[in-house]
Amino acid sequence: MWAQRTLTLPAARRGFHLITREVQTAMPDLTRVRAGLLHVFIQHTSASLTLTENASPDVRRDFERYFNHAVPDGWPAFEHTLEGADDMPAHIKASVLGPSLTLPVQAGRLALGTWQGIYLCEHRDHGGPRRLLLTLTGEAQGR
Repeated sequence: MWAQRTLTLPAARRGFHLITREVQTAMPDLTRVRAGLLHVFIQHTSASLTLTENASPDVRRDFERYFNHAVPDGWPAFEHTLEGADDMPAHIKASVLGPSLTLPVQAGRLALGTWQGIYLCEHRDHGGPRRLLLTLTGEAQGR
């Protein structure tokens, strides 16, 4: 079976935002899959996705701190500056973290580890709404 949905997330402040629940809710077909994969793709170049620890808010803040230190806004060597001091750093951060995740589905649920969660990584101060394309494939339950 195949299913595809678009999830539009509201604008979020810069940072790492847990979106596991939103992704699951947007893809109700998950419950029909015995074994499969959910591919989550963000249709933007200044935000990204990652899978990491979902229990401690410190992890989210440390990720943001690290990436802001590694790729600072307004670095004088950047040439691409017309869209603001946070734009080129956002593109670099998004390229490093990546635009997609492929997640296993088992018995109608995402087969994530106990402490794993899906994150929207917003790298702009005013990035706007973010669109995710969710594509599910797998063997239907009961076969």
